[in-house]
Amino acid sequence: MNDETTRGGGFAPLDTSALVDLAALLVLLGVVAVGFGPVWGTAGYLLPALGGVGVGLGVAWIGAWRRLSAVTVTGLAVLGYLLLGGLLALPHTTVAGALPTLDTLRGLLLGAVEGWKEFITTAPPLSSFPDLAVVPFALMLVVSLAAGTIAWRARHAVWALAPVTAGFVGVILLGTLDEAWPVVQGGVIALVGLLWGGVRAMDARVGSHSIATESSSAAIRRLRWYRVRTGAAILGVAALTAAFVAPAVMPDQPRTVLRETIVPPLDLHRYVSPLVAFRQYAKERRTDELFTISNLPDDGRVRLATLDEYDGVVFDASGEGGDTGVYSRVGEDIATAATGEPLEVEVSVTGYDGVWVPEVGALTGITWTGPRAAAQDDSTYYNSATRTAVATAGLQPGDTYTLSTLVPEVPDEEELAQGTVLKADLPDVPDTAVPRGLPAKTAQFTGEEIDPATKLFLLRDALAASGVLSSGLEGEPPSRPGHSAERIDTLVQEEKMVGDDEQFAVALALMARQSGIPARVVMGFAPDEDSGYTPGEPWTVLGSDVRAWVEVPFEGHGWVPVEAIPEEKPQIQPEPQSEEVPKPPVLQDPEPPEEPDQAKAGSVEDDEEEEVENEAFDWGRLALIVLAAGIPLLLVVGPVVAILAYKARRRTRRRLAEEPAARFSGGWHEVVDVATDLGSTVPVSATRRESADLIAAAHQAPGTLAVAHRADATVFGAGASSAADAEGYWQDIDRLVGGMGAGVPRGRRLRAALSLRSIRARSRWSRSEEKR
Repeated sequence: MNDETTRGGGFAPLDTSALVDLAALLVLLGVVAVGFGPVWGTAGYLLPALGGVGVGLGVAWIGAWRRLSAVTVTGLAVLGYLLLGGLLALPHTTVAGALPTLDTLRGLLLGAVEGWKEFITTAPPLSSFPDLAVVPFALMLVVSLAAGTIAWRARHAVWALAPVTAGFVGVILLGTLDEAWPVVQGGVIALVGLLWGGVRAMDARVGSHSIATESSSAAIRRLRWYRVRTGAAILGVAALTAAFVAPAVMPDQPRTVLRETIVPPLDLHRYVSPLVAFRQYAKERRTDELFTISNLPDDGRVRLATLDEYDGVVFDASGEGGDTGVYSRVGEDIATAATGEPLEVEVSVTGYDGVWVPEVGALTGITWTGPRAAAQDDSTYYNSATRTAVATAGLQPGDTYTLSTLVPEVPDEEELAQGTVLKADLPDVPDTAVPRGLPAKTAQFTGEEIDPATKLFLLRDALAASGVLSSGLEGEPPSRPGHSAERIDTLVQEEKMVGDDEQFAVALALMARQSGIPARVVMGFAPDEDSGYTPGEPWTVLGSDVRAWVEVPFEGHGWVPVEAIPEEKPQIQPEPQSEEVPKPPVLQDPEPPEEPDQAKAGSVEDDEEEEVENEAFDWGRLALIVLAAGIPLLLVVGPVVAILAYKARRRTRRRLAEEPAARFSGGWHEVVDVATDLGSTVPVSATRRESADLIAAAHQAPGTLAVAHRADATVFGAGASSAADAEGYWQDIDRLVGGMGAGVPRGRRLRAALSLRSIRARSRWSRSEEKR
């Protein structure tokens, strides 16, 4: 069969050319699909991606075979997406792994709209987020549908390479900086594409000949396969040469992917900096049990948040890129370049609440196991640069989770003192946010020293020697809370600096930055000699275990903790833990310092209001889900329902008209409208008998003439008809209309039910009646 016949006169599914197209497309699209491997992390992407290829090519095959319109093909594709998407992309939401549920349809509809954003803003590997499988399924379905439709319906099948190439580029943009097999993928696409194009072009030239003998056909087949073998050999040698030469001649630059250029939409300034609550833990919640952590590493540090941005009011987490990192959605598997000892840490929350997740080391995964695990899975973000985790759904008593982490080795101080401090891209501290007396005190402590590491430890030692550790507890010197510029200025101006970890950590970080040393503040928890912690056993963290320290980047070690702990520590008797012993009275807090008239928006919030907001039902998200699912469904189903409802109402109005004569007339109009929707053209000016002749001939319905005669006799006759006569007439109408529909294919009946031809024809008839 020549190309002109296949493309212009009908599609033969078993034609050799069509099967060659199918084989070429399967290879090309399979090569495109494997590009999802690095970002997915496992082979789990193959089912949705290759399933999308199968659905797309299947719909394109049916559309070309039956010569369906573009609208019908699109409708079949949407139907295949909704019916098979659960089985191929979201089997965990289906019944028995096959039957779609409301959750399946919601996931498919939301995934088609929001899945792309989540796909590129979630940290790989994405295998931890099975709902995101909708993206490879949908992308490969669309690409396959376009490629198959072009291959089997366009005059030049090779144009199908355009959507294949677009899909290849799309997979790259959705992926990571790590390639799958770029040279192999590109080579296969080029090799198969050129060979396929050559074969199809040869078929087109051969098909143009109108006369072919058996000998000439055999010669043409030999020439075809000779050219295919020769072309394959030449292209294969070229591909191998390119595979070896490309790495040497191509520039060593990372490829462009969307997840490296689009910042995840997480606004950390909506949440209070945890350092604001430092004194609350150290003083008011001193004996409260916050959480229990098992398998604590040797250094005993539990990180709550890393803070790198200071505005003169609070130290906050920025997450704005560079060395401050970005927050990406994560799950049970987190890709990381960190090194260290693998460790599994279990955490059980008893009294802690907030969005900042207590964790240790460099996370390689976080698994929520509590009663709110589903909500926390969908709202967990992690910054691998600062090693800070956030769960926007919040933590509260009763939550449990497991951390998979790498615990890096912490170097000793002697090694650090001889090491090299690295540069880092941190947010600048505005001049107005620098405490007034801090630059002079920094210069006093460092003298003429120029080595960054030496300056860092000079600052640390001077603060430790000049400071008195106090949280304002009974028996301790008065100590004001907070770490605003005014509070830090007061601290460094005192001969004896009185403060707690909060103030000394902030002072050391700001002094280090004044000296050109990158530094950031970390808030967390760590055991001491009074905490009752026994190495190797689960540790119940109390509010009194709160700590703050500074991190500085060193060559070969990364960000290393440095603490400015004052040498002078007031001795306080530990408070009894038994509930039977009342707590000692707490002194009234000193008056808080005067704050600027307008604090930074979003940096301080009322704890009770935040708790109410966290516990309130998210009606806005529910409304978004309803709109995202309802609007597409309404756009697809709404017109269909409207047409069917209109026709049903029109039929009822005619059958139940007040006057019996109007019922007879309406019955005949029903016959004409059904015939019109089935494809017949009934002239507006034709009489009932003339129209009956046309309809009877077109639909093999001889009873049409009798129905027309009866309508004329009733409408124009002298006698009056009863309601019973009208009902009997309508029974004849039902049998006639049913016979007309039974004589046409099912697809034509379906199109007639949704056709607007009778509505438009009736509108023209009404206008002509008005003119008369």
